[in-house]
Amino acid sequence: DCIQLARCFEATRRRCCRLEQEGRRARQQLARVEAERAALEVKLKHARNQVEVEMKKRHRAEAELEKQERKLQLVLEFLTREPWGSGALSGEQSSVLNALAGRRLGAALAAGRRSSSAAGESCQSLLSHSDISYDHTEDDVVRR
Repeated sequence: DCIQLARCFEATRRRCCRLEQEGRRARQQLARVEAERAALEVKLKHARNQVEVEMKKRHRAEAELEKQERKLQLVLEFLTREPWGSGALSGEQSSVLNALAGRRLGAALAAGRRSSSAAGESCQSLLSHSDISYDHTEDDVVRR
């Protein structure tokens, strides 16, 4: 009975040693994963900031484009509607102005604006940091 009890103690001691080693490895792996997660969170924060900066630049550029389009449209309207303007222009200049003032310019500008804003909205929805959230509940489970 004593020998069998000693064998059981030895088996239990070996099992405890093995479990301690597994526990150390698991803690080391956890530390590595937590360090990696922290690094990825920093990268995510930088990426979100970069997206925000680029979106602001894009909005400023779009506003400037619309401003310039309005100016161009006003100049075209002014040149084509003024009686002295149409007479002072050469035939080639008049045809260029008519082409610019025609439906193609308005349609092209509107279509370009629609496609760029649609693409921008799509990109913005994909990259919106409000859509990306980090759930800490998994961390709570691991740490317990």
